[in-house]
Amino acid sequence: MSIKKAAAAALVAALGVTSLAACGTDEVRGAAGKTGEPAPKTVTLVSHDSFNASKEVLAAFTKQTGFTVKVLKSGDAGEAVNKEILTKGSPQGDVFFGVDNTLLSRALDNGIFVPYEAKGLDRIPAAYQLDKEHRVTPIDSGDICVNYDKKYFADKKLAPPVTFDDLAKPAYKDLLVVENPERSSPGLGFLLGTAAKYGDEGWQDYWKKLKANGVKTVDSWELAYNQEFSGSAGGKQAKGDRPLVVSYASSPPVEVLYGEPQPKVAPTGVSTGTCFRQTEFAGLLDGAKNPEGGKALIDFLISKKFQEDMPLQMFVNPVAKDAALPELFTKHGVVIDKPETMAPEKIAEKRDPWIQQWSSLVLK
Repeated sequence: MSIKKAAAAALVAALGVTSLAACGTDEVRGAAGKTGEPAPKTVTLVSHDSFNASKEVLAAFTKQTGFTVKVLKSGDAGEAVNKEILTKGSPQGDVFFGVDNTLLSRALDNGIFVPYEAKGLDRIPAAYQLDKEHRVTPIDSGDICVNYDKKYFADKKLAPPVTFDDLAKPAYKDLLVVENPERSSPGLGFLLGTAAKYGDEGWQDYWKKLKANGVKTVDSWELAYNQEFSGSAGGKQAKGDRPLVVSYASSPPVEVLYGEPQPKVAPTGVSTGTCFRQTEFAGLLDGAKNPEGGKALIDFLISKKFQEDMPLQMFVNPVAKDAALPELFTKHGVVIDKPETMAPEKIAEKRDPWIQQWSSLVLK
């Protein structure tokens, strides 16, 4: 986020429409299973607060399998993972969705999932399948990238930055706002992106340059994007004065979709050389009361029907090769060909020390 995406939900709220993913518990009801079946009729999906799917699509799952989907939203990604760790062996539900590659090692090391090789997994590129034991299944991907305010740069007759290197140049002094990686999923993703780009030691020198160039840090994506960033609908209302912000490659299509009136061209752009690839996973929880329903749900999450529903529900990209993107994404979105990436094992080893080093370096 993370994918995922509390940021998308907050963006929609800032644009003055109904939130994509209200907190609480949601049920999508369809055809009941055959009477007399000993298995539970409900399968519970535990997720971060920004999970969303159309009622029609989840009703199709119910019709297909006989299981009613109950969605239990459990905070942001980090909070939701921690809750499942604390209830290991006696989980809140059957399937967990929303652990991303920045937190994957924490979930796997604590053994909250049991292996399950989903049907249709051959349609998912190997690059997304980070767990060889199939304790988790990749569901979606997105890119954490710097976004820019097109109008600001046009008015200043200044080319927007493209790369990490550009952000440290004097031309962009006092223009960038980022999120604290200790508190924010996109903030953590951006930190990992700089570490992937500049190496274990070089990233600290890079952040010294950003600090000297006037980077501003806030605690959350919501504050950065909807208060500080001059290019977003919320930022305009709040009179934000930072034309560069760490957000997502999918943010421009959202600005178009919920703009009033809807613009023909996205008002924000993406600095394509500043991106870190984020992948979200789902897994069958150890101790699930309905493991068969959980397996069926995981199969469904990578089905073409669900994968093609996701982009306009959670503003993330499908991972299945046969799933097509909606026109809004193809017209206003940006394809990131070479995002920075990092192995989950390295993230597990370095994440906490890097966050501590970042705090000492940037916040003091």
